[in-house]
Amino acid sequence: MNQHLAEVRSVAQEIGAGFIGLGAAPEWRHEDMEMMPKGRYKLMTAYMPTVGTHGLEMMYRTCTVQVNLDFADEADMAQKMRVALALQPVATALFASSPFFEGKPNGHMSWRARIWRDLDPARTGMLPFVFEDGFGFERYVDYALDVPMYFVYRDGEYIDALGQSFRDFLDGRLPALPGEKPTLSDFADHLTTIFPEARLKKFIEMRGADGGPWRRLCALPAFWVGLIYDAAALDAAWDVAKGWSAPEREALRLDASIHGLRAQIGGRSVRDIAGDLLDIAERGLKARAAAGAFDSDESHFLNALRDTVERGETLADELLRKYRGAWNGDLSRIYAEYSY
Repeated sequence: MNQHLAEVRSVAQEIGAGFIGLGAAPEWRHEDMEMMPKGRYKLMTAYMPTVGTHGLEMMYRTCTVQVNLDFADEADMAQKMRVALALQPVATALFASSPFFEGKPNGHMSWRARIWRDLDPARTGMLPFVFEDGFGFERYVDYALDVPMYFVYRDGEYIDALGQSFRDFLDGRLPALPGEKPTLSDFADHLTTIFPEARLKKFIEMRGADGGPWRRLCALPAFWVGLIYDAAALDAAWDVAKGWSAPEREALRLDASIHGLRAQIGGRSVRDIAGDLLDIAERGLKARAAAGAFDSDESHFLNALRDTVERGETLADELLRKYRGAWNGDLSRIYAEYSY
């Protein structure tokens, strides 16, 4: 990460640009943003407003950090997916860094997380079926096949298949490519257009955290690896969340985006739950004992989150405190103080 950010800085200095780690662009309007020159984004830009109210905000003005982690077999996948989905709102709270949008406070600790709630209900959310008895690969594939398509990629071109059915594609009845049947790479592409809070491919993608500064970038994999790469830690993490119902999990998703560590579930604050999870993650990392450049294991990367929990102040809280205090409402000061 240090090497990467050093390269980022060298490029930034050369072209007069800056890089900042936040969950959402603090000031810029949609009209200020250029589209990533990628074929699928042109299709998505046209489609997003037809299925939700915040899709373009997600595409053009938000930033996450994603951790991709392995599973050993189907049963291991199922347990890890349940832990990943149930505890994703805790990660959202811990890493919240998007309290500003279009130049002013937006009433949320994580505006990025709020945006995802009204993006496209067919391809986002907490996936309640993952918590049902018998969940496995086949059930996830059934879900994925029912998510409307975006495109088919052929010969370097993105072919518009917006809203069409992958099940029809399997039967050779896709309107975009009549008579053709999909390849495995077509299905792999389709999986990348599904955006739940944790996404299953050949690995599990943890998708709940706002972008942030260096310490939080490194803290995110430490948090999840500590929770799910050790069997005892994984069991302990599931013990924290297994009593929560689907409505409670969904309510926590909403509450965490608004209130951060002050969100509540089951009569407990997310701050208290996060403290317990950090203890579990630390034990998991020490049990794994993967040596790094700084220590005999990776648990020191959790220190940034320990500080957050002990102070009860996320990066979003810190930014709001400065905005209302030392910055005197001058949001432009965020760039000098928080750029990489």
